[in-house]
Amino acid sequence: MKKSLEYLNIFLAAVLLAFVYYIFIVTNDFAPAGLNGIATMIQYKTGFSISYMSLLINIPLSILAYFLVQKDFAIKTLLFSLVYSFVFLLLQNSNLSFIQYNALGHDTIYPVIISGVLAGTVYGVCFRNNASTGGTDVISRYVNKLRPDTNFFVVTFTLNAIVAISSVFVYSENNLNYKPMALCIIYCFISTFVGNLLLKTTKTAYKFTIITTHKDEFIEEINNKLHHGCTQIDAIGTYTGTKRSVLICIINKHQLNDFQKIVSSYDNTFSYFEMVNETYGNFKHIRTR
Repeated sequence: MKKSLEYLNIFLAAVLLAFVYYIFIVTNDFAPAGLNGIATMIQYKTGFSISYMSLLINIPLSILAYFLVQKDFAIKTLLFSLVYSFVFLLLQNSNLSFIQYNALGHDTIYPVIISGVLAGTVYGVCFRNNASTGGTDVISRYVNKLRPDTNFFVVTFTLNAIVAISSVFVYSENNLNYKPMALCIIYCFISTFVGNLLLKTTKTAYKFTIITTHKDEFIEEINNKLHHGCTQIDAIGTYTGTKRSVLICIINKHQLNDFQKIVSSYDNTFSYFEMVNETYGNFKHIRTR
């Protein structure tokens, strides 16, 4: 059931991205991020469909990913690429131009914002289901397996910079037009921001680490006031040799202010917190004895 839901999510994400390209991107003369941005510029200059270019790029990449990266990831990426290409080709050959948002060169920022938000949603859905939209994502996944210490920001930034700079010349007529480059940069920023936001999900939390000599009072207070528990670790300070208790507690964002007030009410207590992107586990069946 879970596997079927994952494939359904990828299918719907591919359909959504095809509509995003057809309605907002190809009609407004700007190139989005990655290899799809290059495919968009090729279609603009030569008429060679984005659908065919996507297949030419992503089928070989998916085959390589099947053997060199991960089979599940490769199959899902291939599914996305096939659905996206097929749906976009259908839209391109249909009589649905009335649904396209053509800004006619004015207020083009609006279709860029809309397409960036929707594309970011697609990226988030794909990554959460162990898939990708193809292109650079597949290359990055392979490089990550080969060299885990590689900084992918540099790889992504380089490719997007090439697309942005190239768009200046592709979409210019007589004089250089820097507007497509600005639109490409805005699209990249919005889609990346939204994609990262979705990856964090609503399960974000705060992890507090508290070092204190008031272990029992602290535990009793958070139990009574926040109905929350924590994990205790016995420790010894290396500077003074004094015994301390280290308490680790994961709380949600609604408890943050109350938890900080409790911590600040104790002397000989030091604490810090860090963001937790997602929490897992099921503690409903834990019983105290």
